Amino acid sequence: MSSSTQQRAKRRRKHRGSSGRNRANGRSGSDDGDKGRGRDGPRQARKSQLRQWVEAVALALLIMLFVRTFLLDQFRIPSPSMERSLLVGDYLFVSKVHYGPRLPMSLCAPYTQWCVPGSVFPDVRLPGFDDVDRYDEVVFNYPPARGAIDQKVHYIKRVMGLPGETLRVRNKAVYTGAGKDQLDQHELLPTMQQLWTVEKSEAGYRFSEGQLDELGVSAVLPTTDPAVVRVQATPKAAEAIRSWSWVESVEPSIAERGGEERGFRSPQLFPDGRNYTRDNYGPVTIPKKGMTVQLTERTWPVYRRVIDVYEDRAARRLGPGRYEIDGKVASEYTFREDYYFVMGDNRDDSQDSRFWGFVPMDHIVGKAVMVYFSWNDEAGWMGVPRFGRLFEGVG
Repeated sequence: MSSSTQQRAKRRRKHRGSSGRNRANGRSGSDDGDKGRGRDGPRQARKSQLRQWVEAVALALLIMLFVRTFLLDQFRIPSPSMERSLLVGDYLFVSKVHYGPRLPMSLCAPYTQWCVPGSVFPDVRLPGFDDVDRYDEVVFNYPPARGAIDQKVHYIKRVMGLPGETLRVRNKAVYTGAGKDQLDQHELLPTMQQLWTVEKSEAGYRFSEGQLDELGVSAVLPTTDPAVVRVQATPKAAEAIRSWSWVESVEPSIAERGGEERGFRSPQLFPDGRNYTRDNYGPVTIPKKGMTVQLTERTWPVYRRVIDVYEDRAARRLGPGRYEIDGKVASEYTFREDYYFVMGDNRDDSQDSRFWGFVPMDHIVGKAVMVYFSWNDEAGWMGVPRFGRLFEGVG
């Protein structure tokens, strides 16, 4: 074999050896990588699963926030002011699409009470498919409260007076407009609750708890006359009591000026505690957007807060018959917004527009549409659900 042939053979053997070592090293590196990936696999899977959970929770919160802001909110009835239409412990769906969803008016952390101080945005309401109408049960932010509008406590009442109307109450009956036609309340009467004066034939007769529960009577109040009591009941319950043999008469209990039923608070009436009572109230004219009112000693107490607080105009009284708005002497004012007069169905136990005035449109959250759950705290030692009220319509 020639020397050149031997050299070529050596080079081939050397090349094959080098390739073999490289392949061996490659397999070894691959094995090490597989072992590394085997150790990292479970950790990466756990991270991936945690990330999926976080993303799912974040998405659910965003969807809930969107629904509560633009479509539907919830509200719990905290007081008896709407009995017996709505009961304490009723949980409601509140539609925001009826009147149009109101955009947030302050910058707050979702699902908390924490807000950025001073973050107040202008009132912007998206279009809805309905207007606020008489007898609507509306949820709104309590107007007299301080702070950002959308952070004020929620109230629910029934709309009784619309923008531009003149409203009065005479012996518990509500009237609007220039005439004296009583509002058509036939749909409300079965559930509206008020005080009735019951005169018994003898002082010794007493109501039994079974009778009261059956009729839905929520209170029996004594008077100075042992033969006379006041009951808080619906017209239907009052009619049933009237039929009892030991009852002489049942009549609506009309509050007198300066009078106060035992067991009920009588705070000062709007606008200034003048000679009104909750049963004989007004007349008051409800502000309407574009409506102009003359500023007088009689109208100033009615509209001062509307101008100064709700419409954010610096308003003050300079002296008898003299007023200033935004630093200029003014004898009249044109309203920039619509307002509403609201009342509770439980007329004698409701803090409403008779006591604190009008509800601005920018305070209205939405329309109550359905009772989706109800819990009776007073039944049993822990309370019981009212299954008969589940998914019951409101209105």
